[in-house]
Amino acid sequence: MLAVVFGLAVGSFLNVVIHRLPKMMERQWRVDCAQLDQAAAAAQPVTERYNLLLPRSHCPSCSQPITAWRNVPIISYLALGGRCAGCKAKISPRYPFVELISGVLAGYAVWRFGPTLAGAGAMLFVFAMIALTFIDLDTFYLPDDITLPLLWAGLLLNLDRTYVDLPAAVIGATGGYLSLWCVYWVFKLATGKEGMGYGDFKLLAAIGAWLGWQMLPLVILLSSLVGAIIGIGLMIFARHGRETPIPFGPYLAIAGMIALFHGPLINRHYLNFL
Repeated sequence: MLAVVFGLAVGSFLNVVIHRLPKMMERQWRVDCAQLDQAAAAAQPVTERYNLLLPRSHCPSCSQPITAWRNVPIISYLALGGRCAGCKAKISPRYPFVELISGVLAGYAVWRFGPTLAGAGAMLFVFAMIALTFIDLDTFYLPDDITLPLLWAGLLLNLDRTYVDLPAAVIGATGGYLSLWCVYWVFKLATGKEGMGYGDFKLLAAIGAWLGWQMLPLVILLSSLVGAIIGIGLMIFARHGRETPIPFGPYLAIAGMIALFHGPLINRHYLNFL
């Protein structure tokens, strides 16, 4: 239960990360570009601090600050009827959804691995996957600020064989990156188009660092299967055209979480079937 409550609280913070991190990246890109041109840099307006903590959370419609009790996960959304207390603007149901899945998956992680280092690591992995999924859906970005620390965290945890031994983790990180890198270049040379971004390579490398090279075929297979099902569904029900880009990061994230919790069991059944 404590893990669920903790996950709900972290889910509330993940909503901030999902909303603000891409904007922070874009602001930094504009600053970096302006610095290449001294005149543009001098004309760059001074803006208020913008990070994960400042400014305080507020309604995007009326800018009314959100008080502490209105930040209580899920409960505050239900109490307010899904609307801002000030201007009554509709609040996206995605906010409580992110909180809910964070709480449920955090609880499941501790139930699956116990109150251990593996359980804590699984919660961290799940939180990162949730943030990356929704950022990629919104912006087609998979920020290095999440994928690279996640990769190093996986290697550090596996120093003590938390999930796999260190050689398997290192080979998993390398193989994860290179496998999608090769797919990227084969597709680009064949079609002249980019089929995926470098963030996908880094995400699969991070998953490989956590779960080892043995899980990479399963993760790639599951992500392709999930992507195909959702892609076909979008084309049928949402009328997405074949040329409409669909981010691959969410499918990798879903496959990574399935492999984290049930990968060894799935692999055993698959090998027995063969």
